[in-house]
Amino acid sequence: MADFERWKAQRLSRADGSRKGSVDEPIEGLVRLLNGREGFCTTSSCSGRVVVLEQPPQPRPPPRGQATTGFEVQKQNCTWLMVTHQICTIEDVLTALQKAKEDAVFKFEPFVLHVQCRELQDAQLLHTVAIEAGFRNSGITVGRKGKIIMAVRSTHCLEVPLSQKGKLMVSEEYVDFVVRVANQKMEENRRRIDRFYSSLQIALENKDQSSSLLFEEKEKSNAMDSYRRKGKAKGTANKDRCLSPGKHPGFESDNETQSNINVLQEA
Repeated sequence: MADFERWKAQRLSRADGSRKGSVDEPIEGLVRLLNGREGFCTTSSCSGRVVVLEQPPQPRPPPRGQATTGFEVQKQNCTWLMVTHQICTIEDVLTALQKAKEDAVFKFEPFVLHVQCRELQDAQLLHTVAIEAGFRNSGITVGRKGKIIMAVRSTHCLEVPLSQKGKLMVSEEYVDFVVRVANQKMEENRRRIDRFYSSLQIALENKDQSSSLLFEEKEKSNAMDSYRRKGKAKGTANKDRCLSPGKHPGFESDNETQSNINVLQEA
């Protein structure tokens, strides 16, 4: 527990290491909600984006019986021609493609969030909410040292090659079509984020109420146990007093008996 709290404090004190340098505006509230809880710490996030990437084809030996297109994108080696976390236009994409000198790919990438969790039950709660909100590619991983990571992911991605060696390989009409498809996916992505955020708030409130009720029940149980122990101890003490010959009203003490004998002798 202490290790998680120390790691979380160090993590949140560091500067944002993303390309943008800050959390995306559509998920700021969600990230604050999670980091404000003891059991969670966000490690990376993206609210969803539309991008145009340029990269020379990376030839790889294809699996047996399969061919390769050469458009497998490796982001660490690519050039970002356009990035937006909002709805985009065909003009945005065409302007970006004019900068391309190599192969260019148009992509929509949905919301993704990685959260380190203190307990497995915390990750399970987050996973349940994510699945119900529509992020059906979400999952939990547990490292060798017990590090628990919950990844919120979705499957409604889009990836389309548009140009080769700087030459547009499709019509502008087709570019307009894929842009509209990407924008529809972005809108659905926002709806899922909203559902996830709202459902998570409710789930955390219910968890707090359940924890409070369990605490109250435990306190009541402890109080009743203490009351029973005191009552039992008091009952035992009363029983001991009742069995004492010197205190029971039906018995006489040795001194009183001796006095009665003396009186009879004198008479």
